[in-house]
Formats: sequence, structure tokens, C-alpha cells
Amino acid sequence: MRVHIQPGNIGGVIVAPASKSAMQRACAAALLAKGVSVLKNPGKSKDDLAAIDTIQRLGATIVRATDGSLQIQSNGIVPKETVVHCGESGLGIRMFTPLIALYDQAIRITGEGSLTTRPMDFFDAILPQLQVDVQSNGGKLPIVVKGPLQPKDIEVDGSLSSQFLTGLIMAYAGAGADGVTIKVKELKSKPYIDLTLHVLSAFGSNVTHTNHEQFHFHGSKSKIQPATYTVEGDWSGGAFLLVAGALTGEAVVKGLDPFSTQADKAILHALMDAGVRMSIEEGQITVRPSELQAFQFDATDCPDLFPPLVALAVYCQGTSVIQGVSRLAHKESNRGLTLQEEFGKMGAVIKLQDDLMIIEGGKPLQGAAVHSRHDHRIAMACAVAALKAEGETSIDDAEAINKSYPDFYDHLQHLGAHVMVDATNNS
Repeated sequence: MRVHIQPGNIGGVIVAPASKSAMQRACAAALLAKGVSVLKNPGKSKDDLAAIDTIQRLGATIVRATDGSLQIQSNGIVPKETVVHCGESGLGIRMFTPLIALYDQAIRITGEGSLTTRPMDFFDAILPQLQVDVQSNGGKLPIVVKGPLQPKDIEVDGSLSSQFLTGLIMAYAGAGADGVTIKVKELKSKPYIDLTLHVLSAFGSNVTHTNHEQFHFHGSKSKIQPATYTVEGDWSGGAFLLVAGALTGEAVVKGLDPFSTQADKAILHALMDAGVRMSIEEGQITVRPSELQAFQFDATDCPDLFPPLVALAVYCQGTSVIQGVSRLAHKESNRGLTLQEEFGKMGAVIKLQDDLMIIEGGKPLQGAAVHSRHDHRIAMACAVAALKAEGETSIDDAEAINKSYPDFYDHLQHLGAHVMVDATNNS
């Protein structure tokens, strides 16, 4: 699919999509909670649908109510199939694998797209210590695991991804771990672990921690219980809407909780540092264009903010610096290089230096033919930048947005953007 975007101002009110980070964690919690749970405001991205499919394969029964909520009946991990397919969801594969390892029979876990090349050595190193048999393809998919996982005191490396730790924490809680501790060194993306604990708390599970370095389990107090859970708005997707409003017109974004544990709410700090005019009220955030200034931002704990921040930085006067480039190598694309190359087609000058991304701003961008590189956040970043470029921008493989935010182009159109979708083009 190819999308064509003409520059122009936007304005209006839009509701942010549901958080796929919260949605997928809630699906996992509902699977582990024996009984009936209800998920309100469920997401509908490809990653969300993959999570729904996964828990169904693992034994859950799901009924969609007339109000759109999902009623999930579960008896725990009781697989209906011997193969679980996680789509292209990095969180899905890393979170559900330890849960699948709670089962006492071999289950094969697969994925697609960039997921097949992402490193999964963590499972080869950690799960055998927990009495789980693991077979992988040289540290990559497919993986076959056979449990049952036996919780015990263990130390893990949190420097590559917090998603592995999310899966372990949920599996320990699901297994009724009592009096054991997971020690973590060099944990990245602490806010995502806070989100995991927040979702678990909503499902009645009390898992405590000491400075994010030790996670403690308390038997029945950590047990996951059925619950009714409302999936909050997604700061990762909402960030693109906020930047679009900051660049080209007043936009009111609803559904984002400023008190959320989501890492990407840090976009607010970057917007403030860039001089964006913004008002934060209960239930909505309003952004308006202004004279934008270069900013410095550490995205180590929120690497998904790199794409919207680049779209912002190219229009700021001066040179902006974003730290945390090392976190981008194992995304849907090598995101640091992809941002440099695709924005380069529009005339942006982006340099990569050690762990820094340096963006020279203040120079008008030119509309160009760009490619999402099969990466949802690259497609959205290019679309937002195109709103203020000189001339038309076309985005190939534009359907990549379906991974996290399938309504993104519709929402831009709702705000008045000139977006034409050519569904017949399969470039």
C-alpha cells in the first residue's frame, strides 16, 4: 500500500488508540487468572490481535460483548495446540514464552517478519536454570519449550530488553512463586516494568521490588486474580498526534493519562523543551504550533520515541541531540539507520555518533518518495514530517502501521490532513 500526503495544517479533536503495551500485558494476566476477566477498550492492532490469538491457543475462551469489551474465560495454561504463533510482536514472543514454559508438554513458538532475526539467547541462558527444556535456532526462532517452569532465586541481564523480564515476572506470579527473588542487572526501560507491575496489581497480584534490582514474590499475595481492566490510551501512538499538532495546527488528543506508567509519556518533556505550546487537562492534551527550538533528550528508557522526536527535531531551530541509539538496533528495522536514510530522502541531516543521534533542524524538508522499511513507527514518523514538508510525500509499505495503530491515517484525515491511500499499490 502507498500513501500520499500533501502538506497542510491540521486541527480538531482525536482519541488516542488503546495502548498495545497495556493490552498485551492484560491479555497475559487474564490468561493466568483462573476465572472470567473483562478487558474494556481493547486494542485492535496486529500485535493486540496476535496476543488475543496466543491466549486462545493457550486455552482461553474469548467472547466479544456488544460494547466491544472482551470477556476472557481461562483455566490457566492449558494449550489447545502445540504451536503458538506470535506474529511480529517482540513483546508477545518475549512475554509469552516464559508463560508457555509453565506447561509440562513441549510447545513450539514461532513468529514472522523481523521477529525471526531478533536475538532470543535469553531463553537459552535462563529457562534451563528453571528446569525448562529449551531448543532454539541458534538463539533465534523457532523456539520449543517444555516445562513446567520452577521458580527460584535467579539473576538476569536486563540490558537488552525489559520484555524478557516482564515474561519472567508474570510466569513467577502465575506459578505461585513464594519467597524467591529475581535479581536484575543493568535494567533498561524501567517504566515498562512499572507498567507490568501496574497491570499485575490491577489483577490482584502484589509483586514488590527493591530499586528495580530485585523483584520479590509472596505466594498467595502475588497470585493473579480475574479482574475487569480498562486498557488505557497509548502514549507511543499518541506521541505522533502530539507532534503533528505541534508542527501544523492545534490538536486536542484525548485518552492519554499524564499519570500513566507508560515510558512514552516522556514525550511531554521533549515537547516542553522544544518550546511547544501545550495545555494538559484532565482527559485531554492540547498542542499548538509555536517557534520550535532544538532540544536534548535521553530516550534510553523510551526508545520508541525516537521516530516522533526526529519528526519534531527536523523542524526545530538548531541541532537536537537524542541519546539511546543503541536501543534501536533490534526493532522492526535498525531504526537508527532507517531514520537517517528515510529522512535523508526528504533533505534532513541526521548523524549517528556512538549512542547519540544528532539532528540538524531548521531547514525546510522536501516531499519525497520514502519507504516504511516494514516498520510501523517509521511510516508514522514520515507521515507526520510530511505535513510540513514542501511538496507531496509518498510512503511505500504504508500498511506497516497496522502493527500498532491501524487507524493512524484515518485519524490524520479526521484532523484535516490531506492523506490519500492507494491500497492497490503493493510496493
